[in-house]
Amino acid sequence: MQFSYSAKSQKANLDANLYPPLVTFTAQEDQANMMGQLGIQQLRPGPSGNESAPNHANYDESLANPCPQLPQVLLTNSGKKVTSPELWWKERRPEIVEDMEREVYGRLPKIIPKVNWEVKITDREFVGRIPVIAKQLIGHVDNSQYPSIYVDIDMMLVIPTNVKGPVPVLMMFGRPSFPSPSQPNKEDMEKLNSAFKEMMIKDNQEMKEIFDRYPAYMPITRLPGPNFFAPPPSGDSPPTEQLLAAGWGYATIDPSSIQADNGAGLTRGIIGLVNKGQPRTPEDWGALRAWAWGAARGLDYMETDTLVDAKKVGIEGVSRYGKAALVTLAFEQRFAVGLIGSSGKGGVTLNRRVFGEAVENLTGSGGYHWMAGNYLKYGASESVFGSKTGCDLPVDSHELIALCAPRLTFISYGIPEKGDAKWLDQKGSYMATVAAGSVFTLLGVHDLGVSNNYLTEELPPVLSGLLDGELAWRQHDGGHTDAPNFQYFIPWASTFLKYEKESLQFR
Repeated sequence: MQFSYSAKSQKANLDANLYPPLVTFTAQEDQANMMGQLGIQQLRPGPSGNESAPNHANYDESLANPCPQLPQVLLTNSGKKVTSPELWWKERRPEIVEDMEREVYGRLPKIIPKVNWEVKITDREFVGRIPVIAKQLIGHVDNSQYPSIYVDIDMMLVIPTNVKGPVPVLMMFGRPSFPSPSQPNKEDMEKLNSAFKEMMIKDNQEMKEIFDRYPAYMPITRLPGPNFFAPPPSGDSPPTEQLLAAGWGYATIDPSSIQADNGAGLTRGIIGLVNKGQPRTPEDWGALRAWAWGAARGLDYMETDTLVDAKKVGIEGVSRYGKAALVTLAFEQRFAVGLIGSSGKGGVTLNRRVFGEAVENLTGSGGYHWMAGNYLKYGASESVFGSKTGCDLPVDSHELIALCAPRLTFISYGIPEKGDAKWLDQKGSYMATVAAGSVFTLLGVHDLGVSNNYLTEELPPVLSGLLDGELAWRQHDGGHTDAPNFQYFIPWASTFLKYEKESLQFR
């Protein structure tokens, strides 16, 4: 049953006495609540990104590795060497997942409400010269256990219709929109203009004099139609056009429709809905894990859509959404490929590195809501358990990348000179990628093609991608985006997924 907003409010009021009252915190209050649960009196402040500030971040490589020895990804907690895929899947991988969930990203609740997908609008459009079907999708989350909170996941799916399907799809975190809404024909446009003029005149008689002075004027006009003479998409074209030209579809899913990107929203969204409007406990999931859960629900829908090859669906994101894309690929094994863009700390970059962004920047008010409450412990200077740093974490980002193996994992960065700041620690991200490689090779696929010695391997030159294996790295010469790497990502992924575009004249 669908409710209007007023009806929803009335229903919420009627149910108010049946459910715990929704807690309203500021981000500061929510963080203080979590610190109280953990027994933390003081957090260390994070360094500043301003290099002239007194507390500026460290950019001295000689000081960047206070604890250079990473947790051994192929050594179990009991000290057993992992020498077979079976031991990885049955023993070591679950150990890493347990530590990642408990200490870093949080656990999924045992019971999460179901999502019912609605195809709200289906539109046939053209993107450049490419015909597509665009579907606006709404994932209604069952809120019967706590009617005061509504969660409707917003997603757009765009599929090319000039190729033989089903097709691979790259899901991207972002703001969904129709790429090129279809336009009314001439006759329908005349009807719309006639009705619009009548409505305006009825509302304001002065409009009649204006329209009489300009009798041929049409206030509603058509947008430009498809340009069949446009040049084919190139590496400089928008990534979505490059995907469509290669025979891929794409989906855009809105993270904010799943979970707000702030600490004040933790008693709302899917986290708040499951917790019935109450604050988190230390092991509860943070926003990154919630966004990943939402992406997995989007994949649920794609498994029902005959236009999509659900075995060839990827996940992509940049910056905080790059973190979310990596978390999605690591924990949701149905995703076949990931493009992880400029993710920094909490994503690909090693937590225990002290270069640019630090653990303390995430445990501070700016990013703590992305993580589990327990992650705050590693920014604590005064607490019942003393002081902890990133060096005390039982896991690190190389193990998060390892959880993606043997699936396709493409790590993307830009350069500081163009805006992909040193703050993101490209070197620390490369070290983590190198250290994860041994798991890819153990599982029978190819890593970067370098040694697994993350302490000695040098960062490859810009524009010299390592793209020969299922684990890939490329640093482009642009800014805080992964767009320049799409022209390399698409053929790389298509090759390993064994997808070859087969064009159709009509569909």
